[in-house]
Amino acid sequence: MKRILASVAVVALFATPALAEFKLDSRYQDNDGDLVADTPTDESQQIDPSTLIFAYTPVEDPAVYKEAWSDFLTYLEEQTGKRVQFFPVQSNAAQIEAMRAGRLHIAGFNTGSNPLAVACAGFRPFTIMASADGSYGYEMEIITYPDSGIDTVEDIKGKELAFTSETSNSGFKAPSAILKADYGLEAGTDFEPVFSGKHDNSVLGVANKDYPAAAIANSVKQRMIERDVVSEDQLKVLYTSQTFPTTGYGMVYNLKPELQQKIQDAFFNFDWEGSSLQKEFERNGEAQFIPITFQKEWEVIRKIDEANGVSYDCQ
Repeated sequence: MKRILASVAVVALFATPALAEFKLDSRYQDNDGDLVADTPTDESQQIDPSTLIFAYTPVEDPAVYKEAWSDFLTYLEEQTGKRVQFFPVQSNAAQIEAMRAGRLHIAGFNTGSNPLAVACAGFRPFTIMASADGSYGYEMEIITYPDSGIDTVEDIKGKELAFTSETSNSGFKAPSAILKADYGLEAGTDFEPVFSGKHDNSVLGVANKDYPAAAIANSVKQRMIERDVVSEDQLKVLYTSQTFPTTGYGMVYNLKPELQQKIQDAFFNFDWEGSSLQKEFERNGEAQFIPITFQKEWEVIRKIDEANGVSYDCQ
């Protein structure tokens, strides 16, 4: 019952009367008001690289995901006529900076990093992974290990809680808002925050009893359980949030429009059946790419940022 009531309270917290204006960096234009950077109309400002660089959000071992994305990237090469290179990024900040600097063209940014990538790097998200019936998303969980002495969320008080990074929705932003709104717990005052860097580090840290508790994305946890990296009996769930949109995929704003269209078509026409992508992501029930917009699907994430007092500093 406590979990259900907490979720209702979180929804109420984020249902603010008016969402603060979301602004792009001054280098970008948004004349159509869809909250993402417009593609330049001046062809001299559009780019058509011979090699497209792709990066997946840095949640786990990059080598695992280079193989997982291999079949899709081969298909992307066929559809665009370009060489496509997988770029293993080590942090959300490095991924955003790579796109802002023109070294990254296509990417999957994690839920919490999407607004920063859109505002500061000219990222144009257009799709997410979904199940065969079109449903999508993941939940933030606060986890501990059995016999940790932490039986409820309130028991975290006076102890250490592992976050992932400050740009992560489930690894920092959402739990910070939830802990404050529903339990009156603030980092640095009521518990000691530490940062693991990645969701898999937090899951492993709790499983190995290095962290007494952690806030993580349950989609990452489930993939790790399926690969036997950790076992379910090493972990205990204290809290599960409402469902959030998962990794958003898109491209940098200044690719030539015809190239952008080919990239979108590749995502939506890719055949998952028997592919390396299916082998990895069917663990979470994902089976296709579906269209989304940053304006609609990321509204709840922008509200979480507002509740946390987040601003997007693109300097």
